[in-house]
Amino acid sequence: MRGITPNDIQSKQFRIKFRGFDMEEVSSFLEIIREDLEELLRENATIRDQLSRAEEQLNEYRKMESTLRETLIVAQQLAEQYKTNALKEAELIKREAEQEAERIIQSAQEKVIKIHEDIIDLKGIRRHFKEELKRLIESHAKMLEFDKEREGENQFEI
Repeated sequence: MRGITPNDIQSKQFRIKFRGFDMEEVSSFLEIIREDLEELLRENATIRDQLSRAEEQLNEYRKMESTLRETLIVAQQLAEQYKTNALKEAELIKREAEQEAERIIQSAQEKVIKIHEDIIDLKGIRRHFKEELKRLIESHAKMLEFDKEREGENQFEI
């Protein structure tokens, strides 16, 4: 459009000439054009407002999309970081558990060796005790025999 407004149409004056157009018909036609132009301008303004709101909303959506993308990237990085940390911690726990298991096994082996040594010592003590008991029994048997012999000798003397 070249910038004609409804008021330009309404205020437009035509020169009157002999045998010109019917003024009422021209005025009526101009009034229809003016009303149509006003309606078109209102629609155009409404469409521009709608377009402006749509562009603002689109910009908001773009900002939200950008924020969501950034958030997603950060979330992915955090997830990777948590995963890496969890793997490191799991490896550390595994190593500590293996070391603890080694320590427990070593301790158990040392206890087994100590128990074997104690068994050997106890067997030696048992053997020694048996020998001592055997000597004691033999000694008591000899004493009993000696007492018997003495009693036998004493019977003949009375």
